[in-house]
Amino acid sequence: MIKRTLRNLTAASILAGATHGAIAQTPTPQTPTTKILAVGTFAPGTDMSQVQRILPTEVRETAQLYLDSKIDQWYSLEDRPGVVFILNMTDTQAAHAVLEELPLGKAHLMTFQLTPIGPLNPLRQLLVPAVPH
Repeated sequence: MIKRTLRNLTAASILAGATHGAIAQTPTPQTPTTKILAVGTFAPGTDMSQVQRILPTEVRETAQLYLDSKIDQWYSLEDRPGVVFILNMTDTQAAHAVLEELPLGKAHLMTFQLTPIGPLNPLRQLLVPAVPH
């Protein structure tokens, strides 16, 4: 289901790019930030035994963020130790503050790369009427 949705969104993006000349030339509005993608990783050389000792508390506090609706989705990284959160937040500074309060953040063991995300902006081009020839 997710793969099909991603494939459909990719096709829509390609279609929007291919039909660019046939669509009215209007300025594309900036994509509003609706969520934040947070990728948490460990620095090379991190003492993973220390991480393991903190992990039970980390998981409890992360689950509480989920129950408080601050975390919408959470995943594990497949290629290395770490996590991916989709946060129900729009302010990267506020998101950083929340994540730094988690036990691994307080211990300076996990760092997060934060990326604001929003609706797929090229879809807007599909909603603009075509210019008659």
